[in-house]
Amino acid sequence: MSVRQRTSTLILSAALGAVVIAFTGDTARADDAAKFLKAMTDYTAAQKSISATFDSDIEVITPELEKIQFTSSGKLQLTRPDKLKISRTGGYADVQMVYDGKTVSIYGNNAKAYAQADLAGTIDQLVDLIQAKSGAAMPGTDLLLSHAYDELMSNVILGSHIGQGVVDGVECEHLAFRGIDSDWQIWIESGARPIPRKYVITSKTVAGAPQYTLRIKNWTTDENTDADTFVFKPPAGVTKVDLDSGAMAEFDELPPGAPSGAKK
Repeated sequence: MSVRQRTSTLILSAALGAVVIAFTGDTARADDAAKFLKAMTDYTAAQKSISATFDSDIEVITPELEKIQFTSSGKLQLTRPDKLKISRTGGYADVQMVYDGKTVSIYGNNAKAYAQADLAGTIDQLVDLIQAKSGAAMPGTDLLLSHAYDELMSNVILGSHIGQGVVDGVECEHLAFRGIDSDWQIWIESGARPIPRKYVITSKTVAGAPQYTLRIKNWTTDENTDADTFVFKPPAGVTKVDLDSGAMAEFDELPPGAPSGAKK
């Protein structure tokens, strides 16, 4: 081995050693992870209204073990306890979900179809209904729940405070959690406004461990939202389908026939 090769090996070993120390030191304490996560969920649950934009990436693994990523962007508007609107546009989906506290409406522009269901209740009940009726994982919606901490921690085996990170120029606390079927990471803005900035879910039940990544931007609270924001009016010429019908596949962010992606 040449001097240059030995030097490179020593530098690499030192770097890896530093990483190991960082992950086994005081910054990786589970109590810190729980503390930061609880502060975030308490803060978000206390906000009467939330508006934010987001970018999401979902990975799938092909039968040939090739990892493919699909990307979309969208906007969220929420008024607690029972108003929610989410729009998302990607290469294979142009979808909108509107909930006015009495009826949930899901519209797929590409499919030229919409589904509706009566639901007098809360945003928490809405998320449960959509997951039960359509089978959609809806990753990221668990961050909006009033009981988000309990939901996020329900299957956690181990939590770690990795340290600090920067997302879109904002300093964040980087947390990592291990579960039975999935692992996930979250970056929470440091300081007096502990909002989620990035959320990554890794599926351990799928070969290749595909990931779902959510980046949250332009977060505002206490915004005066027009009441018409949460009123859905179906465009002319569209078809109404059942919420639990096969047509709901048209609302997915993956192209038809694609393998299952990462989910929590």
